[in-house]
Amino acid sequence: MTPRLQLLLSILAAGMLYIPACFSSSWATLGTGATVFVILLAIIDWLRSPALSQMDIDRKVGRVLSVGARNPITIEYRWKGRSSWQAELHDEPPHPGTFDGVPAVVPLAPGRWLKLVYHFTPARRGNVTFQSIHWRARSPWGFWQLHWLIPLPMTTKVYPDVQAIRGVELLARQNRLAESGVRMTRLHGKGSAFDRLREYRREDEFRSIDWKASARQESLIAREYTIEKNQTIVLVLDSGRSMCHAEGVATHFDRALNSALLLAYTALRQGDHVGLLACSSKVQASIPPVRGLRSIDTLIRNIYDIEPEYTSTDYQLMVDELRRRYRKRALVVVLTYALDDVHLEQMARQFRRLRSPHLVICAFLSPESLVKQAESVPQTDQQAFEIAAAADLLQGHRITLRDLTAMGLFAIEATPETLTSQLISRYLEVKARSLI
Repeated sequence: MTPRLQLLLSILAAGMLYIPACFSSSWATLGTGATVFVILLAIIDWLRSPALSQMDIDRKVGRVLSVGARNPITIEYRWKGRSSWQAELHDEPPHPGTFDGVPAVVPLAPGRWLKLVYHFTPARRGNVTFQSIHWRARSPWGFWQLHWLIPLPMTTKVYPDVQAIRGVELLARQNRLAESGVRMTRLHGKGSAFDRLREYRREDEFRSIDWKASARQESLIAREYTIEKNQTIVLVLDSGRSMCHAEGVATHFDRALNSALLLAYTALRQGDHVGLLACSSKVQASIPPVRGLRSIDTLIRNIYDIEPEYTSTDYQLMVDELRRRYRKRALVVVLTYALDDVHLEQMARQFRRLRSPHLVICAFLSPESLVKQAESVPQTDQQAFEIAAAADLLQGHRITLRDLTAMGLFAIEATPETLTSQLISRYLEVKARSLI
């Protein structure tokens, strides 16, 4: 509790009555009386002020939070005093991250539970801890500023963007995945796994007719095939130095991880097995293939706190681990970021070893800042040289990607905004063409 300007001015005004006391002693008596009166008012105001014991408070945080997303945090409180009040409330969210909605001026109604909802956007995955809640209010007559500190430590987990997974699940249930940028591939009737016999339709291929069944039924009967399930998808995350680069709040690794989880959810929904490997100069995480939609929680729990390391990625180690752990044919999806030719050639030399027996998709995050610089208009000679250098780097990058495709590897280059949709589109295309 600290005195406010109102109390200090009142005491100063009472003290100014002592100035005329040099000419008349009655002014000294009046000044003393005024000072005592102000002090008595301040004491009474202090005694009438609310106490911390008159407040019940609780904070409600989700079981998990999503990195880079606005997560609602609810503070519930009850004022047990007799009269209505008004106070300023502030929370201590974890760092690093941003928040909006606090501090806020809230009403205190006697005996009623009220709540305040604010939003916290964490900038890093892992375990985070909320600290104390701060209250600030004025005394009834405004002489004092009241400060209450309520310790309310609470630890929770920050996962990759699980809110995006819920969004994709909702779109998938409503058959609206195309709205998220996914290029839909017709899966019905494709594939090589026999599903059932049915009447022949005009749009069916002629070779799908089952002549023996048609003879028995005395009408054209077609064989219908379905996409194979129980295939293995391996998500490989580069967690080395290049993935530490951040454009905005999230690092390249965060964005690649979010896209990998969305692809994993799609594959699990299709009935496939999904495994994961994260590698820098060492293997940081290795999750054996899991199956079923509920297994997405298993993937998230095992990788939510992995951070990229400022070390060079050992691509030979990465490929050796993949060949050792996955001997049967699988779809291997590598998510990485590379710009210089040396880095790309090193990747290509190692990933070439995966072509047998696996099908490999290399997904590269596009260097957004370099693309913007190459597309800008120069104003000076120096800017012209910088733009030319950026364009030359990008051209070399695209040539190397074409070389990867010529080697039999699928190469994707996408911005963080389109990476997820391109990965899911390519996965659905691979499934429809029965390439795994």
